[in-house]
Amino acid sequence: MDLSKLGEFGLIDIISGRFQAPEGVTGIGDDCAIMPQASGRDTLVSTDMLVEGTHFLMDDISAFRLGWKSAAVNISDIAAMGGKPTATFLSLGLPKGLSAEWMEEFIDGYKAISDRFGCPLLGGDTTSSRDKLCISVTVLGEAPSGHTHRRSDAQVGDLICVTGTLGDSGGGLQVILQGKERGAAEEALIKRHYEPMPRVEEGLALTEAHAMMDISDGIGSDLRHILKASGVGAVVDLRLLPLSAELRDACARHGWDAYEIATGGGEDYELLFTIGPEEEKTLEVPHTVIGRITKEKGLRWEGSSKDYDGYKHF
Repeated sequence: MDLSKLGEFGLIDIISGRFQAPEGVTGIGDDCAIMPQASGRDTLVSTDMLVEGTHFLMDDISAFRLGWKSAAVNISDIAAMGGKPTATFLSLGLPKGLSAEWMEEFIDGYKAISDRFGCPLLGGDTTSSRDKLCISVTVLGEAPSGHTHRRSDAQVGDLICVTGTLGDSGGGLQVILQGKERGAAEEALIKRHYEPMPRVEEGLALTEAHAMMDISDGIGSDLRHILKASGVGAVVDLRLLPLSAELRDACARHGWDAYEIATGGGEDYELLFTIGPEEEKTLEVPHTVIGRITKEKGLRWEGSSKDYDGYKHF
């Protein structure tokens, strides 16, 4: 079967079905693997890959921004578990033609976001690539034992919440791909796409949250990960989605569907979490309630008859 027909979830099922995590360890299927330590803390591990032509366009992104984004999207996985990032490891497949100056600028961007969260680069690997740049990052983090947030922790009756605004990164990507004129709104959206900010502080503060993950593929896809892992359903009111003024402006001028970008544009790297209604009332982390967890399976959208899907990798 072709991978495009199998889909990302099917591919993950093939891989995870052949490996069983040891007792007490959380393995494939969440934002990070969780490995309990004797000291009463959990070690968090995740890895992510960025491939030229799939995740970025070399002709458009600066080396600094690419370095920043490469570290940021991995640090975001630690934030998604409610943990603190502690170190990264960087591996590069380098095509011919890259200059030493480009590499220095890339590392400057990588270091800027790493320093922001006290997460040093401790090692990695380099090799040559035939024609495309390939970037692979492994990130380590830690959390007190039993205090991480798994995708499988959503409970019926929970409120569904997000930090920040949705769709800005997806809007920025559309500006890039469609070659739109870059006014103030478009430049703001592009900045969100190229320089995401992991929500580490927010993740650490969301101690009362149940299920949680970062929004990398859009809530149309990522929320379905939570629903499948937790064995529940959800209702989301599209009219409650937090949209920035810049995204609304760009969608109005370019004829884009703001809901489609907000649910499926991906790479927002905000936090998507569920929490009990009483706990939500006292939550100090800025957030927006967009829906609720239901006993009935499936994802239902209010405010539109259209079904909104997230980004599909295959």
